[in-house]
Amino acid sequence: MATTDPRATLDRLIRERGEDYAGLSRLLGRNAAYVQQYIKRGTPRRLAEEDRRLLARYFGVDEAVLGAPPWSDRHEAGMVGVPRLDVNASAGAGALDAAERRLGRIAFDSTWLRTLGLGGGGGGRLSLIRVSGDSMAPTLADGDEILVDHHDDAGRLRDGIYVLRIEGSLVVKRLAVGPGGRISVRSDNQAYPGWPEVEPGAVDVIGRVAWVGRRLS
Repeated sequence: MATTDPRATLDRLIRERGEDYAGLSRLLGRNAAYVQQYIKRGTPRRLAEEDRRLLARYFGVDEAVLGAPPWSDRHEAGMVGVPRLDVNASAGAGALDAAERRLGRIAFDSTWLRTLGLGGGGGGRLSLIRVSGDSMAPTLADGDEILVDHHDDAGRLRDGIYVLRIEGSLVVKRLAVGPGGRISVRSDNQAYPGWPEVEPGAVDVIGRVAWVGRRLS
């Protein structure tokens, strides 16, 4: 998001996502002209905090691009900022990612994170990344956003879905731990092959998938 003008940013997001002013106004519980008046007429001068938060979550962007202070300057009790990374974890053949660029942060309630066993004390060991491909269908679909716990890595390995780096490719697969610590790596989509009896040292465990979110079409 290169622009620093919240109105221009919101207008661009609306056009890029195929949304409309009236629909977003209804999402906020406002009159149908609210968003259009904010963008075109400058009324109100700035979005209300709750409106800004809802729109940021809806579009998956940092609130700062919609006019909020930088994350470090905010004091939202009980909220944890989780970085959203510009990377794909392939659920197909594997994707090589040269850079892991931050797209912003998404705020999660710390109490809710604790219900997932994530502690909720901070977002430094959590990240959100996209799924690419269909080899983990129906559990994970192409374009899903997954919450990855980087603290839950090779040292705590157990049966579950993990993000791995194998031969330089970032993938998301289901792991099963067998006798002697050997692991099997497989896809939930039976049309894709798996790798039984893999030595733990052959894969780099990035973290365990704790939650998945997706946009309904």
